[in-house]
Amino acid sequence: MLLTYRALKRASLAKKLRITAPNGIDEGSYVRIGGIDQWLSIRGDDLSNPVILELHGGPGASNLVFTPRTRAWEEHFTIVRWDMRGAGRTFAAGGPAGQGEMTLDRLHRDALEVTAHVRARLEVAKVLLVANSFGTVTGLRLARSHPELYSAYVGTDQNIIGGGRDTSSYEGLLARLEKAGKRKELAAIREMGPDRTAWTAHQWSEYAKIVTTTDPLTYDTMKTVVIRSLWFSPLHNLRGLRSYLQAMNFSEQLGPQSMPVDEVAEGTSFDLPFFLFQGDSDVLTPPGPAHRFYEEVTAPVKDFALIRGASHFASFRHPDQFLDLMLSKVRPVVTGETRVSR
Repeated sequence: MLLTYRALKRASLAKKLRITAPNGIDEGSYVRIGGIDQWLSIRGDDLSNPVILELHGGPGASNLVFTPRTRAWEEHFTIVRWDMRGAGRTFAAGGPAGQGEMTLDRLHRDALEVTAHVRARLEVAKVLLVANSFGTVTGLRLARSHPELYSAYVGTDQNIIGGGRDTSSYEGLLARLEKAGKRKELAAIREMGPDRTAWTAHQWSEYAKIVTTTDPLTYDTMKTVVIRSLWFSPLHNLRGLRSYLQAMNFSEQLGPQSMPVDEVAEGTSFDLPFFLFQGDSDVLTPPGPAHRFYEEVTAPVKDFALIRGASHFASFRHPDQFLDLMLSKVRPVVTGETRVSR
């Protein structure tokens, strides 16, 4: 019965995803990036719309599963979803042994190759860089170093890593666990200590798991948005779902590599429009550090907004709110047009 319902739901979502507009695009293929085959999906109702290059989080968590939830975005933007090395269909194609060098520097170089491919394939001078969660680590680096390639930077679930100095999120978690009487989780977090630069990949992953499962809104989002999107994805069969989860476990190794990064020291000057849209109740990448970073940013245009009633995965829990922000704040800046009506 459960599998029958899943099949019916997937068929319904597949119908919803059909792009029939004469100037639309719906293609997915492997592209040789950084010496390995990496999966790119390009979808949109009108090729004259601005092109988004999306950097997913995780690490290793492809955003392809959210395509049905973000179908309305494709009316106003052409969206390129890239399964990075160690994620999604890229991981499925090559397996653990076929992912090559798993470093943040390699992801940065891959992103530049993907950008060049997308600009050539879609014949655009610049693309709009949209990064979420762990993808924002690479996203900020690209936005700082290559403003000539990107029309704007949009970060959501924005990570602001403080080189091990900022322990506010860690201390906030301790207080929350103590208040809730979560003794087992509290002991585990205390054992890790506040210095994230000293954490192992397992500890880094365990921290995120404890944050997610002990916050009611985040946990509800995991169940109703993330898990449901995985289970009913019309783009993934059961084997694909297993591979999706294996990819996330494999890519945990990237987590600790990001901990020594100091975003303020890396630079707060951006030569392109800069936007941060954060869940107002996000406990994994809290809005406080993101807003403090935003306050230090200098950019030709900048804006900060909260997505109401959202924890982590803010743009996917409330895709309509996120789209409203993109249409009211971002698209007019990158196109010179006024807000597009929905």
